[in-house]
Parts: sequence; structure tokens; C-alpha cells
Amino acid sequence: MMEPSLRLWTSDQDHVQHHQEVHVVLGNEACDLDSMVSALTLAYYLTQTAAGARAAIVPVLNIPRTEFPLRSESIFLLREQGIPDGCLIFRDEIDLVMLHRAGLLTLTLVDHHILPSGDAALEEAVIEVIDHRPLERDWGPRRRVTVEPVGSCTTLVAERVMEGPPELLDRQTAALLHGTILLDCVNLAPEARKVTPKDARYVALLEARFPDLPARDIIFETLQKAKFDVTGLTTEQVLQKDLKVLSGDQLIVAISAVYMTLEEFLQRPGLQHDLPTFCQQHSYTALVAMTISFGERHEPHRQLAVYSPCARLRATLCSALERASSPPLDLSPLPSPCPDLCTYRQGNVAASRKKVLPILRELLLHGGPEPWGCRAGEEAMAEDEALLPPTPMNSLVDDCPLARGLPALSPEAVFERVSRLAVVRPGPAGSPEKK
Repeated sequence: MMEPSLRLWTSDQDHVQHHQEVHVVLGNEACDLDSMVSALTLAYYLTQTAAGARAAIVPVLNIPRTEFPLRSESIFLLREQGIPDGCLIFRDEIDLVMLHRAGLLTLTLVDHHILPSGDAALEEAVIEVIDHRPLERDWGPRRRVTVEPVGSCTTLVAERVMEGPPELLDRQTAALLHGTILLDCVNLAPEARKVTPKDARYVALLEARFPDLPARDIIFETLQKAKFDVTGLTTEQVLQKDLKVLSGDQLIVAISAVYMTLEEFLQRPGLQHDLPTFCQQHSYTALVAMTISFGERHEPHRQLAVYSPCARLRATLCSALERASSPPLDLSPLPSPCPDLCTYRQGNVAASRKKVLPILRELLLHGGPEPWGCRAGEEAMAEDEALLPPTPMNSLVDDCPLARGLPALSPEAVFERVSRLAVVRPGPAGSPEKK
């Protein structure tokens, strides 16, 4: 896969200076395995099928490089397939805004279709969207839009790749697609209520093309173990491991997927100190933690916690989640160890975070500072009465990685990494060999 997957990437400045166009395949800001593999494999496919194209095609992982160690399942699968993480391009290593201002950027979005406010100007550069979430905006006729409610966005990428010339699908690409679909769809277990017929079909097609792919149970259990391994992580890292952020007028709500039971999360030492510290450090006015664990037959167990020191905001968030009907969450209150935290058992195990996000977006969209009653100074936010953050550019956005600073990597370092990636290819047993 990786031999021709990227044209030699130099730097933002060099591309601007030489007026070379750049086509970026960008995953979402949670950068889970689905998002990461979708970006890498689609960029590879586009490079292979874009003969004579002027643009350099580059997959970009939409997190800072410093957060990559928290993506344990991604690290495992990429290394198993001989793809060094040192060759990957992360969001803080490329200035998409500068490239766009120079008129040199085109964007394909995978595993998301709504850009955060800090990237709002980049919407003009979007030419294609591939996502498995319900469509929340109209991209119009000028963009190619593929949106389908499958279990894994990687399934839609696999469909695209397998519609192309058969020789473009090598074992390395197949292994990335195969493992990701299995992890996302909980090993195709019906009890998890995530798999669709199309997910199962493309897993079977990949296995038919490459019979030596690892057995489903083996690859799923291995990736699941890596994903749920939070050994040695602080509470902040546990919350950052799979994090989405939504903003409303003067409010910023973090939604974390937490890979353990709620009981295990609540028993973490120092939790009652760590939750307000986490929110204060990142200017979050509330945190929704959605825990996920699995039983012996891969049946999911979901629980939910809502934290905010602002009582009226906490009550409003809880009420919206309790009353949600599209989908209903079927929440049952559980005992909580602290007054600022409401906890629930979630009866509707099919309601994953991607289905809860629209509920919270709708709430923030129609709520202002007066209904929430959480204006700065009106009610104590914490012991040090931290002020609310300023209003974002847009009224409803996700967190933007570019807000954390300009790229810190030198052009030479970026060139060296992608040059190495361009010559990595699988060896006879799946181990990398140099061209």
C-alpha cells in the first residue's frame, strides 16, 4: 500500500512558493481508528487512481502528534502492518489555512462532515465527504457526498476501493480495512447493534480476496484489548483519549468516550478533584462521560455521567438527555459520589456518542446564556470562580486543533517523514521492507 500512497511531501511553505496544489484527506478530530484508517486508505486509493493529477494527495490525522500515544489501538494496527508512526502527518504539522489562502488546497472529509469553527473558512475547499453519521447539513450539488448509516466509515472506503481496479487492493490495505470494520462493528456481533449488512458484506469480501487475514476473533480481541487499555493513564488522559467538544453561546461541553465501566471510572483516585481541574484547564463548562464496556458475548453496556459545577446547566443537560426521543436513551439514575455529577445507566445500548451528539448540539443551538443561568459571576463555577470562556466565532462548533498553535515541525522534518512513508511496503509476512 504505502509505496505510492503519498507523493513526496515537502512543506506548506514550499508548496505555496512553487504553487503546487495539495489535496488533503482529513479525518475527524477524535482521530479514532475508523477516522485514521479511512484517511490513510482513501488517500492511497486517490493517489493510485489520480494519474496526471497536479495535487499532492496527503492524509492528515486530525490531532496534534502529542495526542497520538493515547490512540493505542491505532498504534497497534499501524505497526502490525509496517507503517511507522513517525511517517504520519498530524494536524499541527500542516497549515491548511495558509494553503487555502494561497488557493492551493482541496479537502476530502472522511468520518465527519461538519468542520469546527476554526476551520469554517476551509469549507470552500471541500470537494468530497464520506461519512456514516446522519447528514446535518446540505453540501450542495458541487460536492461528492457519500453518507450512509453503516457501522464503520471504513466500510464506505472499502466499498470505494473495491470498486476500483482489483490490483489496487493489496494485503496491507485489506488488513487495515478488515481490522477497523471488525473493531467498529464489535466483531459483527448482532447483540452490539452496530453492524449492518454492508459492514458484514465487505468483511467477507476482504476475507475472500485475502484468505490469510487474521481470524476475526483474534484481530477483534487484540484491537479491543489495545483500545480499552488505560493502564497508567491519568484521568485527564482517559477523558482525552476519545474526546469531542461542542460549543454554544458562552458554553463549551466536552463529550468523552470512556473505555471502562462507570463504577471503575468513579472509583479512580482523586476523581472529584480531577474533574473540575480538567474542565477548568480546558475551559469546559460541562463534561459528558459516556462509558462503554462489553460482556462475554460482546453485548455492550453503556453508562453516562454529566458533570458541571453550574447546577442549572447540569440540570438542563440531564433533562435533555433524559427526555431525548431521537433516539431515546432510556436513562436510569444511579447513585453519584459527588453533588456536581449525575450518573445513569443507559438502557438503549445502540445510542453511541455519534447519536447523542446531535441531541447536545440541538440543545446548545437553542440555548443562550439566560436560559442556562450560567453567566460568569452569577453562580460559582469552581472554588476559584473561573470565568466562562469567550464566545467562539460560530455558535455551534467542535474544538479546533489549530487553536493550539502553528505547526512546530520544520519543513525538512516533514519531508523526511513522508519520504520514509512513501517507500514502506509490506514484506512477505506483513513486516515492512524498504524499496
